[in-house]
Amino acid sequence: MNHTKSHHISALRTRLSTIFSPKFTHSLSQTHSLSQIHLSLHRTKQTHASALLHAQLPHSISLTASLILGYASHGDPTSARLLFQQTVPHSTTAFLWNTLIRGYSIAGVGGGLEVYNQMFRIGVRPDDHTFPFVLKACADGCEVRKGQEVHGSSVKLGFESDVFVGNTLLWFYGNCRGLRDAERVFDEMPEKDLVSWNTMLGVFSVNGCWAEVLDLFREMKLRSGFKPNAVSIVSVLPVCADVEDQVTAGKIHGYIVKVGLDCQVTVGNALLDVYGKCGNVDALKQAFGEMVKRNLVTWNAVITSFGSKGHYGDALDVFRLMINEGLKPNSITISSFLPMLVELEFFKAGREVHGFSIRMGLETDTFIANSLIDMYAKSGRSTEASNVFYKLDSKNVVSWNAMVANVAQNKLELAAVRLVRQMQDYGELPNSVTFTNVLPACARIGLVRPGKEIHARSIRMGCALDLFVSNALTDMYVKSGHLKLARNLFNISLRDEVSYNILISGYSQTSDCLESLSLFSEMQLMGLKQDNVSFMGALSACANLIAIKQGKEIHGFLLRKLFHIHLFVCNSLLDFYIKCGRIDLGRNIFDRMTNKDVASWNAMIMGYGMLGEVDTAIDLFENMRKDDVEYDSVSFIAVLSACSHGGLLEKGRKYFDELKARGIEPTQMHYACMVDLLGRAGLMEEAAELIKGLPIVPDANIWGALLGACRIYGNLELATWAAEHLFELKPEHSGYYTLLSNMYAETGRWDDAKRIRELMKSRKVKKSPGCSWVQIGDQAHAFVVGEKIEGLDLGLWLAESG
Repeated sequence: MNHTKSHHISALRTRLSTIFSPKFTHSLSQTHSLSQIHLSLHRTKQTHASALLHAQLPHSISLTASLILGYASHGDPTSARLLFQQTVPHSTTAFLWNTLIRGYSIAGVGGGLEVYNQMFRIGVRPDDHTFPFVLKACADGCEVRKGQEVHGSSVKLGFESDVFVGNTLLWFYGNCRGLRDAERVFDEMPEKDLVSWNTMLGVFSVNGCWAEVLDLFREMKLRSGFKPNAVSIVSVLPVCADVEDQVTAGKIHGYIVKVGLDCQVTVGNALLDVYGKCGNVDALKQAFGEMVKRNLVTWNAVITSFGSKGHYGDALDVFRLMINEGLKPNSITISSFLPMLVELEFFKAGREVHGFSIRMGLETDTFIANSLIDMYAKSGRSTEASNVFYKLDSKNVVSWNAMVANVAQNKLELAAVRLVRQMQDYGELPNSVTFTNVLPACARIGLVRPGKEIHARSIRMGCALDLFVSNALTDMYVKSGHLKLARNLFNISLRDEVSYNILISGYSQTSDCLESLSLFSEMQLMGLKQDNVSFMGALSACANLIAIKQGKEIHGFLLRKLFHIHLFVCNSLLDFYIKCGRIDLGRNIFDRMTNKDVASWNAMIMGYGMLGEVDTAIDLFENMRKDDVEYDSVSFIAVLSACSHGGLLEKGRKYFDELKARGIEPTQMHYACMVDLLGRAGLMEEAAELIKGLPIVPDANIWGALLGACRIYGNLELATWAAEHLFELKPEHSGYYTLLSNMYAETGRWDDAKRIRELMKSRKVKKSPGCSWVQIGDQAHAFVVGEKIEGLDLGLWLAESG
């Protein structure tokens, strides 16, 4: 990290240090201790009783209407209906009927349409207020046919030219997705007011017709005769934000200032939203600074906009200013702010935010708790994340998903699987996010059975068609060693670059490397963009196939597309050329690399060691250390392997002792190298003693190294000991049976040789036949002795060979 960045982060930490102190919390608590006062249902009943006492009811129509609305607004439509029935005999107009219809809408219950039907049946003529109230009831219940019937009735009764009825029809059709009907009503309206234009702007906006919104707004300014007001502006600006039309937004901003709408907080908030989504941080700062009035939405919008564009310092400044002005952050503020701290890796500050939310009484808020779980998980504090989760009274699916991600990210794979089962026990259904969080955990430790259960569950829930879920499932099957299942799923799923990369990488690590190259070519034919992962998988396949020509073609493509400058791609090229025996080309790449990591050095050391150029390998190891590269356990495997190939016993011992002195725990491969080193030097007994004294159970690599050394020096006793362990560890490997059988035969122990052959036969172990590859055109073909390659063009093959 350079000095400038360090200074910047230090400054951010300083700003944070005063934001969450207890004194701010105390002042906020005092500032916001006032409670809002609402008229109660009890007050309405008192008014009703007083009216009865003074004989004002049931004769006063206006008082009855007020009481009906009072009961409706407090959720008591039954009392409103009863009062209506007592008073309606004294009413001769539609006024009281209209009030009851409106009351049902306010109470949020059905019944308004039945009142309208009854009104028609007894002959009460609707007026210009009836239709707007009834159409709202139709819109609330999505009663499209009834709304169309009411529309017809309004026309029959001569209200088609009434602007209020027309405006309500626009709103009704727009709310019920009848966009074309709304357009027709708008075009046929003989008289339009500002509400008509604003309503149509809103209709286009909610139906996603963004181009139509902008066109109508321009027409409104030029031809309507009305000046757009605040409602017009807050209908159009979100559309500019969605399409990132900063030019139009700038023109509207100029209009806002010109007509004086900049003093309205809703207009200012809409400007902040559009500049934030367009990424114009300077305009965002200017609009925020010029706002006369601000509310909590204002502050949240600015903090979120700064954070989404990576301006975390500005976001912290705004948050601090908000606290200083005595405003209480809500759940949106805190839950938006926490991810910024995670991005900056300010985990200590995140804990301060946690304490701040506790002091403010917001710790039980689900949104904040979910952000805290995510923050603690990404900082490696799985226990703290769990504490937040289990203290949460109201958990939603996001809470469970955050917790599953927490344990999965912190290498608690089995706990992640248990949580998915537990969330279902608590009645919360997993979704696609749940599956994409838990499947990598299954993949990491090869849990194919739970993975299959999740696959089945995703099919039942209809999530298996989700691209992210299908990719996670494919990856799980690949990493669990079930490539056939992975390919079957791939064949029936949606595919993107990630889908192909998973299989290309998966096949490249198996004996079916040709399939990896086939998928690589198919990906290109499908028009999908190949990336670093694609090339690394294809190069790995070429390395395993020794397909030098195809590997060079990929190298050439990488050079043209400048992919060769990426470190991981360079390392893959090194591995490819080394495995193909062209370490000279590998060395050219290595020497030109401006940025080498430990993997780059390890590949070259291993390559030179395999080719027997031991001195070069050791020189590279020493140069790596001089360059202050953080070498690792793999580096010691590489240099020990080189010492083994070159018979450098004492150097090998020295490096092994150094490995342990550095506090690196020797692995199976380190011990295998040492056994091989001792065995090649003829120190068979010492090698055997090393194995007997190992602190770990020897694997097939260690026993295989001993068996190979026994073959060289003819030590049949130790060979038998090593082979017995290998037959248990790898009973399907034919080479171990063959080697021991041949050793018995060479010493004349024919019965023992026959016994090993019979054991091999009883276990149905077959010796793998020798296999060769030939490249024809753009394809590599594998064949064994006696096989023919179908469709072989001999002339083409001879031309390419020549």
